[in-house]
Amino acid sequence: MQLIPLPLAPSRPAPRAALDTLTGFIGTVGADDFGQRALAQLNQLLLVSSWSVFRLHDDRPPSMPASGTYGLPDHTGDSWKTYRESLYQRDQTFVAARDQARHTPEMLVHWNAREIPRPHRERIYTRAGLRERLSLIGRDSEPGLLSVNLYRHEGQRPFSDDEIDAVGSATSLLLACVKRHIALSSVATQTRSALDALTRREREVCERLLKGLTYDGIAADMGVSAGTVKTYRNRAFERLGIHHRNQLFALVSRPGAV
Repeated sequence: MQLIPLPLAPSRPAPRAALDTLTGFIGTVGADDFGQRALAQLNQLLLVSSWSVFRLHDDRPPSMPASGTYGLPDHTGDSWKTYRESLYQRDQTFVAARDQARHTPEMLVHWNAREIPRPHRERIYTRAGLRERLSLIGRDSEPGLLSVNLYRHEGQRPFSDDEIDAVGSATSLLLACVKRHIALSSVATQTRSALDALTRREREVCERLLKGLTYDGIAADMGVSAGTVKTYRNRAFERLGIHHRNQLFALVSRPGAV
């Protein structure tokens, strides 16, 4: 295992390849298929056959807001299920990072599969054919760590020193992008829950408001009075915590809202 503390600012500029990758990576933030699209962008910089994003909470079990596989069968979901059921409680691969995080906000941790304790290695790494993991680790927005895990599989070459340096130079920005995606996804989930809470008629009124119809137009379209339309609107807006039509537009314009 190799733990590499990272400075707050890189000691040298990120290489152009890393900057180009980051530009593409930023464009995937907030997308429903972020896990796959972001991984494809990472592969413009270096070979990453699969990846996962772990939120290692201090006060509750971990969560995995994103994952994906590039060019191989996707086993990340099965691996996560195994890890989340109980294995995370015995995971020793983040112990050093938790200790280092008290002194350094960001770091890289590089593991070869053969270095990982046997139960963890056999149930995850051997079963999925993983040979290596490079983790970009920082403090999460909630108490705990955020870990972006990059994997290579058996039969693939190991991460080179130059590749590790390139990842290190882009770590701060990549972690910031992942945090932003998590925040957007949380807002989108809350928005979907709010819209799902509307009755059918309330949602129908909101849909027509978004199309630009007037109250009289909505009333004619739905076969009700304009007063009834306003009643449905008021109920819907109260459930959504908004007061004006422009707020409704803003609400549904969030990524993943509808």
